Amino acid sequence: MFGCTNLLSGKGKTVLFVIFLILTVVLALVTLWMFLMYRAFSYGGKRQMSRQIIEGIAGYIRIPDGGKGLDVGCGSGALTIAAAKRNPNASLYGIDRWGKEYASFSKTLCENNAAAEGVTNAAFQKGDATRLDFPDESFDAVMSNYVYHNIPSKDRQALLLETLRVLKKGGTFAIHDIFSKSKYDDMQSFVEKLRAQGYEQVELIDTTTGKFIQPFEAVWMELSGSALLVGRK
Repeated sequence: MFGCTNLLSGKGKTVLFVIFLILTVVLALVTLWMFLMYRAFSYGGKRQMSRQIIEGIAGYIRIPDGGKGLDVGCGSGALTIAAAKRNPNASLYGIDRWGKEYASFSKTLCENNAAAEGVTNAAFQKGDATRLDFPDESFDAVMSNYVYHNIPSKDRQALLLETLRVLKKGGTFAIHDIFSKSKYDDMQSFVEKLRAQGYEQVELIDTTTGKFIQPFEAVWMELSGSALLVGRK
């Protein structure tokens, strides 16, 4: 009993102190990482990476007057709104499951953001990216930003095909995500597959070499593999 008490008052205290110190350092690093991420992505910050990405994706979306566009996994509605601004005579729809994992996002938030931007041609509703509740060839454009890699799946290429299913013949797509081999398998083969099926102007554009993200940012933000899949059906 005396030996145990001695251990706790000597070596035991040292071990507990070291563990506490390590946990404190880890927590501080995580907090710093989150702060830097927020500052980089914030629309109100100096870097405004989110704005650069959103506007960059929206720039690939062209919808004819009277047409419809779909944003899969719309989150706060930013991409839906940006595409709606660029296509004022089209109707844009944003879908998301929202839910407790992303409690800061909601349909109400999307609608408020659209109203704040003076956008009246965008609507939002709940939806499932793995099983879209729309018939084949329903939209003139489909888009997405950092969605599918967050969905547990053994075949994320199948999720992309589900989104492309609802795209009309002649419609455009712009999908931005972390297209690493570990998450998506061989995306170059997927690009060739789409081309063989008749899709046109299909490209997988690396966005971590300055297009949206700088190389060093991709590393510390864990965004390596980010790319933009674009083309026409």
